[in-house]
Amino acid sequence: MNISSLHAAIQEERIEWRKHALQRLAERCILQKDVLEVISSGEMIEDYPDDEPCPSALFLAFIMDRPLHVVVAYDESDHRAYIITAYQPSLEFFETDYKTRRVK
Repeated sequence: MNISSLHAAIQEERIEWRKHALQRLAERCILQKDVLEVISSGEMIEDYPDDEPCPSALFLAFIMDRPLHVVVAYDESDHRAYIITAYQPSLEFFETDYKTRRVK
């Protein structure tokens, strides 16, 4: 994923909020501005270049000491970011760095 192009799309508000993402944000008490902050200043911890219909990635950032994961897709053809989901990662599935998946 071209992170600089993704960041440009976020800055220029070329963002599509998926219905699923908006529902999950409401359920999880996550603000849209926090999602955008995770993408803009966070770390890409997983890259999914083969996702369809366009590549996506998992980002991590700490917002007010709360770890947040955001999955975002970026469509190069229309220069648009698609917010897929956001959640607070669980230590059941991630190591204490919130980057490394636990091996089951």
